[in-house]
Amino acid sequence: MRKRTLFSVAVLAGLAICSRAGAYDATAPSYATVSQDRLDKPEPQNWLMPRGTYNGWGYSPLDQINAKNVKRLIPVWSLSTGVTDAHQAAPIVNNGIMFVSTPQNRIIAVDARTGDTIWRYERHLPPDMQQLHPTNRGVALYGDKVYMATMDACVVALTATTGKVAWQHCVAKWRDGYYMTLAPLAADGKILVGVSGGELGIRGFIDALDAETGKEDWKFYTVAGPGEPGGDTWKGDSWKTGGVPIWMQGNYDPATRTVYFGTGNGGPWMPDTRPGDNLFATSAIALDVETGKLKGYHQYHWNDAWDWDEVSAPLLIDVNRNGRAVHELVHAGRDGYLWQLQRDPSGKIGFISGQPFVHQDVFKSIDPKTGRPTYDEAKVPGTNKKALFCPSLWGGKDWPMEAYSPKTKLLYVPANDNLCAEIAGEKLGPREPGSLYVGVPIDDIFSSLRPRPGVDTSKPMKIGQLQAWDLSTGKKVWSHDFLDSAMWAPILATAGDLVFSGGTNDRMFRAFDASNGKLEWETRLNSGVEGTPSTFMVNGVQYIAVLSGYGVDAERQNNGLKKMLAPRLDHQVVPNDGTIHVFALMGPKTETASR
Repeated sequence: MRKRTLFSVAVLAGLAICSRAGAYDATAPSYATVSQDRLDKPEPQNWLMPRGTYNGWGYSPLDQINAKNVKRLIPVWSLSTGVTDAHQAAPIVNNGIMFVSTPQNRIIAVDARTGDTIWRYERHLPPDMQQLHPTNRGVALYGDKVYMATMDACVVALTATTGKVAWQHCVAKWRDGYYMTLAPLAADGKILVGVSGGELGIRGFIDALDAETGKEDWKFYTVAGPGEPGGDTWKGDSWKTGGVPIWMQGNYDPATRTVYFGTGNGGPWMPDTRPGDNLFATSAIALDVETGKLKGYHQYHWNDAWDWDEVSAPLLIDVNRNGRAVHELVHAGRDGYLWQLQRDPSGKIGFISGQPFVHQDVFKSIDPKTGRPTYDEAKVPGTNKKALFCPSLWGGKDWPMEAYSPKTKLLYVPANDNLCAEIAGEKLGPREPGSLYVGVPIDDIFSSLRPRPGVDTSKPMKIGQLQAWDLSTGKKVWSHDFLDSAMWAPILATAGDLVFSGGTNDRMFRAFDASNGKLEWETRLNSGVEGTPSTFMVNGVQYIAVLSGYGVDAERQNNGLKKMLAPRLDHQVVPNDGTIHVFALMGPKTETASR
């Protein structure tokens, strides 16, 4: 296995940007322009966006690596990123060239066959900037450029062959609490991004920039203001600091030119500080890609009290219901419910069903027509009011994305069960730009984890789960349990009857039989795996790629588990070093999967 290490470079004082690119290697694969047609229908051998396709499935039709031969999967190269903390991006591959983003807003362009570095870009972030979530979830490709959203609330466009900066545009002021962690979405000549910073008292929004120039085309505020649709769901001036961040990239329907995003929770955390439904917090929203106009929305839960961001965008899936294909939006929520919504060609979103996929004790009922939940008030925390609720602050499924296989017709969910939380709010003073504006003491947040009442923590505890659901019947088909560990990684499904994921505190990266959940292959990596797996093919050889690198909320929750499950986890250590890992089959190419 080859391994190369990238070293940081000193940055001249006063520079806002540091870009370093080596001369383009003439022996490396040639770059192929990424047209809109290619994004609409990506070639199977490429992985052009974080979930592979606009519908968000996380599915590849490649099947050279399959359930029959995956035990022969071996590492073929690895590359240290030179950065620690949470590596959550997907390796993006275009015509044999891989692009990987890392914490601290770095991009590495690599020959996907060999692991040789082509160029790298390093952004000089302000040294006094507070980084609550120092991660980056991937890049976008469009035309001849690579795009990244940055921690200092800017979008940078690089020339794909050299790593040179083509343009940059800052969408907000980082000193006011704005930052970005998501992968941009490239669609119809636009680069779509959204801002984080809900815990810093910002007003969230989504921006669309011209892909060629960086000029802003439109802006949609996720916190409805006075005189806007939904503005009456915020009382007084609470909309000004309403939060509702966008942590994740959207999904897109090219046929209707509709983009779908998931939105975060309202701010501050305690619901009595912002009475009302708080639109468009904790929602799925549908926007016109050309104008940014709101087409439709569904709010999963109103006046959120539990930090249940619903930020992973719903998957666009046609589900067979009684012999009829229904155009659905599917989302496994942080609130612990599996939501199936109906998407209309006009962009309107209707409710089909919602059911718990982990233990949830907050919702007393769901309106069968609208999907609006009613709450057990004893489970709703407030200012100076403590409440115990399940699932925990980190939810039944946090940001890691589900996957869907059209071959098995199953949805795969990285779930966490049997974990609850207990918090209470405190009275807030005036907001100070760039400072925490949560209303819950930070130490209380990180010590809030509790086991589900009645669970015996003296024995190995079932927590993380890889679940498979039949959307046509609404039934769980199988589940693989992980003991004493949460699951913190997105899923990759393939036509080889496999699902791949990491996410556990034992640093394993695994492959499961997609039909029955049988563990077919696993390997322990240098660090925990929070990265989004991808797969691609070069010169007739299929590869599996994933980033390791542990940190941020996965590490924070695991620290809570170590306290809760002491002394069993006392000696557990999960290193933070980031590495790109690439795997292929050992020996000659074999038959494709026949199932």
